[in-house]
Amino acid sequence: MIALTAPDWALTFAYWLHMLATVAWIGSLVTLSVLVLPAARQSLDASLYADFLARLRRRLDPLGWLSLLLLAGTGLFQMSSNPNYDGFLSFNNRWAEAILVKHIVFLGIIAISAYLTWGLLPRLQRSVLLVSRGQDVAGLQDLQKQEALLMRINLTLGILVLALTAIARVS
Repeated sequence: MIALTAPDWALTFAYWLHMLATVAWIGSLVTLSVLVLPAARQSLDASLYADFLARLRRRLDPLGWLSLLLLAGTGLFQMSSNPNYDGFLSFNNRWAEAILVKHIVFLGIIAISAYLTWGLLPRLQRSVLLVSRGQDVAGLQDLQKQEALLMRINLTLGILVLALTAIARVS
């Protein structure tokens, strides 16, 4: 076995940070995709929605990326301390297989989040701002549908990561 022996306090702190980041990440995805953004799209005019989206992104983007960073760092620390860990690219037990799939799904979450943060949401925000100024923008509804779909996909992937964590825990 290659697992590191970490002090109990360090492992406890890593578990706590990992759970805190998970709650922040999954909680914000649920809140945004199920409650906030659909209600904002339905009840705010284009100008107010553009302003709301800009303010929301300024507050949530740093929290989301900090959560993903904490999840990656604390997750790797926990993994290396787990007695089931036999080394990089060693998949000789159910725990290692679940962790591998979990990491692949996590990379998908990061890719979708990056596209949302630096690709889709800036385009959506610009389009909504142009509409609020009276300009006709083709494809605004398509951008909004794509945003909603990607948020739901990320939420689903986050829930899948939790399920894979549960599988790894009982292995």
